[in-house]
Amino acid sequence: MAMKEPRIPPLRDDEMTPEQEEVLGRQKMRGNIPNVFRTIGHHPGLAKRWLVFGTHILSKSTLSARDREIAILRAGYLAGSEYEWAQHVIIAKDAGLNEEEIESIREGASAECWGDEERLVLTTADELHNDVMISDATWQGLTEYYSTQQILDLIFTCGQYRMLAGALNSLGVPLDDDIR
Repeated sequence: MAMKEPRIPPLRDDEMTPEQEEVLGRQKMRGNIPNVFRTIGHHPGLAKRWLVFGTHILSKSTLSARDREIAILRAGYLAGSEYEWAQHVIIAKDAGLNEEEIESIREGASAECWGDEERLVLTTADELHNDVMISDATWQGLTEYYSTQQILDLIFTCGQYRMLAGALNSLGVPLDDDIR
């Protein structure tokens, strides 16, 4: 699904306005500002507000980092986002997922390596992607393992990364040099 050329090229350092530098300067990962931020940085007002929500999802969520990354990778995979997948494989490893588990996210809830809670996270991502709604059976399962806040964080995590995948795919955001 990746485009040959981005529709909106990521900002280079020498192109950034002071406002863009202020908004994007705190987004360094692995020593560089990733292309997702350099692209969205063309609209600093949007970037600033989106980053507040994204920060909640990535660092203030009530989900464990492991569950969060399973949901993000599944949402990114289902949406065909090469960029999202590549970025979050690195983050998922830091959250404790191993190579087999990461690859099994592509298969989904039917992969043998998953426990009941992880299957529910994967099923939630699938249902939100396919039906834009969690089924009664999945909801009931979630309530057995997760608090109301965790379920809300799971829904919004899947939604955030489905939305972001649509932007990444539509804009043609290129992979960062350090994850090619």
